Amino acid sequence: MLRWDGSLQRIGLLLLLVATGAYLWWNIAMVDDGEEPAALRRDTFIPLSMAVTQPIPKNIQFDTAKVDLGRELFNDVRLSVDDTISCASCHVLSKGGTDGMVHSIGVNGGEGGINAPTILNSAFNFTQFWDGRAANLEDQMDGPVNHPKEMGSSWSKILAKLHDDKHYLEAFSKVYPDGFMVANIKDAIATYERSLITPNSRFDSYLRGDQQAISEQEEIGFKKFQLYGCSTCHQGVNLGGNMYERMGLMDDYFGDRGNITEADYGRYNITHKESDRYYFRVPSLRNVARTAPYFHDGRTARLRDAVEIMAKYQLGREIPRADADAIVAFLHTLDGEYEGSEP
Repeated sequence: MLRWDGSLQRIGLLLLLVATGAYLWWNIAMVDDGEEPAALRRDTFIPLSMAVTQPIPKNIQFDTAKVDLGRELFNDVRLSVDDTISCASCHVLSKGGTDGMVHSIGVNGGEGGINAPTILNSAFNFTQFWDGRAANLEDQMDGPVNHPKEMGSSWSKILAKLHDDKHYLEAFSKVYPDGFMVANIKDAIATYERSLITPNSRFDSYLRGDQQAISEQEEIGFKKFQLYGCSTCHQGVNLGGNMYERMGLMDDYFGDRGNITEADYGRYNITHKESDRYYFRVPSLRNVARTAPYFHDGRTARLRDAVEIMAKYQLGREIPRADADAIVAFLHTLDGEYEGSEP
């Protein structure tokens, strides 16, 4: 998977853009002139390899005992210091795996400094958190558990509280040979989180060959999503989550927005390399219509506005209204199912 930590990777991206640039620019220019190019007609095939994406697998198997135990822990407020906040407080399945807030509220009314990313399909991300500081879902848990504005606790405190719960002691003894311990708590929660995948979106059906699964406008939106270059960063099974990119690649997002905070520095806060300032893990677009507000700063409430912001600051384009509407329509096809129904 791509990691944008050095000049060679960035040169590779530039070469990719140059290699496809003439074709894409010609088609987009025709759209700007108000004409519908042949490449965007519904009956014209554009290779799916251009999007480099695949449907979410339907039948990934998980250890159901671990999933059930992890689900209990994920919803247990005793993981927080004052028994008020659980993992589910900030990652609400019915809200697309987020909490719908600009910044989440933790213990004692503490407000975080960054928008909570969705937990849905997080198993497909190559790192966790916006800045990628956790290599996997097990490591990710250390962040909220210990953060004073989130759960404000520690694993030793959690162990002490849960050790008095006979239900947990019996459940862990059945699922794990070495019983109740921090590593197994993390494993159970992470197993549950990995099960939070949302297959069977209409777009997945389309990728599997059902061309009637999405409307004509949605299909045109998918093609324009590719032609404008959105799929350069939003690709793979998660349509994102597998690379880092600079927020403000083609224009000064933070200069225009103002009021820069430490959270805006992204990867720089982890590597302390100036070349990583303003770099973030590209978010997944799965279920994106359900996960407002958008971006790491949570400042964009509408999906259409998010599309236009991305066009300006990441692609260096001002796209026509009809194109933005078509792309938004396509993005709505990415809503998937959890356990056979909408989350």
